[in-house]
Amino acid sequence: MASTLARTSRSIIKSVLSREQAEGVGARVRRSIGRPELRNHDPFLMLDEFNVDKNGGFPDHPHRGFETVTYMLEGQFQHEDFAGHKGIIGPGDLQWMTAGRGIVHSEMPVKSQTRAHGLQLWINLPQEHKMCEPQYQELLDKEIPRATPQEGVTVKVIAGESHGVKSKVYTRTPTMYLDYKMDKNKTVEQSIPSSYTGFIYMLKGTAFIGDKEFEGKAHHTLTFSEDGAETIKIQTKDEDAHFVVIAGEPLKEPIVQHGPFVMNTQEEIYKTFVDYQFNQNGFERARDWHSTIA
Repeated sequence: MASTLARTSRSIIKSVLSREQAEGVGARVRRSIGRPELRNHDPFLMLDEFNVDKNGGFPDHPHRGFETVTYMLEGQFQHEDFAGHKGIIGPGDLQWMTAGRGIVHSEMPVKSQTRAHGLQLWINLPQEHKMCEPQYQELLDKEIPRATPQEGVTVKVIAGESHGVKSKVYTRTPTMYLDYKMDKNKTVEQSIPSSYTGFIYMLKGTAFIGDKEFEGKAHHTLTFSEDGAETIKIQTKDEDAHFVVIAGEPLKEPIVQHGPFVMNTQEEIYKTFVDYQFNQNGFERARDWHSTIA
């Protein structure tokens, strides 16, 4: 009898337009998570859709206590940190950086191009991992697995699992990150663990989410209901759609954030400022370091 019952989809409880704003040097971002209306969406701290011209970027700056996930859509971004890690990511490539106890780095567009366009997601780390050693996971576009649940629907599985295809990325905070491209007049169901919170960020086109077909348009963040449903129904009608599905296990821990530092208490934030100022407890290599790309 149970097999005849339709599975209930998560619904959309909030839709917020990401308006463009200045950030860094010569950069324009559309902030999704991290806006006043979506201050934190545990375990996610921020999602930016960024556009940076060749003369802009994000020069030397620190991080502690969370992960940054950079996913390129167009153009190339170069990266360098105080530990000597350096590289370039291009269209469709991924950099999953665990800042842990401390990173100082620079993120700048390649000068020979017109612009760099992509997404950067900040994922909080649980208390037990906030002071872990920094780590990078980097995948080229061709190394990110794809699921094709039907003709005209392609899913890049950046983290987690979709339609039997699993990502190679290790997530300290359990996370799914899926890049969906759907042709018009398609319907798909995406499984999601019942305990996860999540959202869709629309990049292009229009999609209709849930059993009530909530309309999602470009540059809108659509947050999911937290009702334990284990699927998300997504459909397109008269146009193609490109969007990301991002969801994760809530940490349910206190969040104290001051700019690029995210800890659990005000005391830990104060200690982080001291560590950074005096180049200690993870920031030793920041002394007299300046990137060569900024």
